[in-house]
Amino acid sequence: MSPQMIDRLWQAFYDTLFMVGVSAVIAVLAGIPLAVFLVTSRPGGIFAAPGVNRIVGLIVNCFRAVPFIVLLVALIPFTRLIVGTTIGVWAAIVPLAVSATPFFARIVEVSLREIDPGLIEAAQSIGCRRHHIIRYVYLPEALPGIIGGLTITVVTMIGASAMAGAVGAGGLGDVAIRYGYQRFDTTVMMAVIVILVALVSVVQFTGDYAVRRLKAR
Repeated sequence: MSPQMIDRLWQAFYDTLFMVGVSAVIAVLAGIPLAVFLVTSRPGGIFAAPGVNRIVGLIVNCFRAVPFIVLLVALIPFTRLIVGTTIGVWAAIVPLAVSATPFFARIVEVSLREIDPGLIEAAQSIGCRRHHIIRYVYLPEALPGIIGGLTITVVTMIGASAMAGAVGAGGLGDVAIRYGYQRFDTTVMMAVIVILVALVSVVQFTGDYAVRRLKAR
């Protein structure tokens, strides 16, 4: 493998980290409030609003049902409006974040639903305000599940970022398509696969370790 190709692989690796990292931050900032809303606005929730809950839940399900490659193409006008281009790393961040947010929100919602209702009732009985219940009961109790869900989401986003490379989004997927598949270079393809497997393994190990530490407290 030439030095130029090694440099391309390193740049693609950094581009992938940047794409996934920024998209993951957006997914966390949008997904956790969305999950909290879905849990607290359900019938019997502390901010019960069943009608709005159903509408928001339906929208979340619609986005989750669309395959990423289809969403990537469908969001081209929106992506161009937001970042001014439809190719490159920034153009991939928009569909990645839009795809990951409802996925992550549903995982967090499951973690929040698993909290013992007795804890919520106990907090209400001592006069805790509703936003205090969210801050001091819901989120701390669900934190291991949230971290575990974030780990799954990031792993999924790594695969999606490679898929986005097939349409000129940059990153490891772009190198694999342009320099591996189209030029029949097995070495480049294998190098990309090894890097992706290593990246996913590191993310999964880190996430699992963090969850174990949180549960051990």
